[in-house]
Amino acid sequence: MISAGDLRKGTTFEDNGQVFTVIDFLHVKPGKGAAFVRTKLRNVLQGGVTDRTFNPTDKLQEAVIERKEMQYLYSDGSLYYFMDQETFEQIPLNYEMVEDAIKYLKENMFAVIKFYKGEAFSVEPPNFVELQITHAEPGAKGNTTSNVMKPATVETGAIIMVPLFVNEGETIRIDTRTGEYMERV
Repeated sequence: MISAGDLRKGTTFEDNGQVFTVIDFLHVKPGKGAAFVRTKLRNVLQGGVTDRTFNPTDKLQEAVIERKEMQYLYSDGSLYYFMDQETFEQIPLNYEMVEDAIKYLKENMFAVIKFYKGEAFSVEPPNFVELQITHAEPGAKGNTTSNVMKPATVETGAIIMVPLFVNEGETIRIDTRTGEYMERV
């Protein structure tokens, strides 16, 4: 059991037969009245997002989530296939499960798949990935006095804001947790 006062981003718990993961939370201490915890929760199995308020002393049943590193193989348009490196079993996942991670994954890259009671529900890309820029506008000469950024498209189709000196064809490192440019490789 965990208390609602201990909820943080990524915490997963069971409530009324449903499994929720915390997307965002805020501890509120109003001038009058008792403190409370305002949360934004994603239903792990159905995918819906709800706002809930808890008393900090409320007890919640922690959900057991299995994490397994798997290799992204390919997409056939509607399904994304991942392979377990130990059993070589392939599992197909739909777009809703991979939409946050797929913009950073190339074929044959590894990702962490989260399972609840044997059913996959989420994909986490590696914290840092190195991707090649396929399209970027050239930077204007002399426009480097401030930290000016421009959009660039990487090989997976994601659009990342990069500094003006980064050009098409270069490989960059991206922090997948924030979606930000880190450095050239």
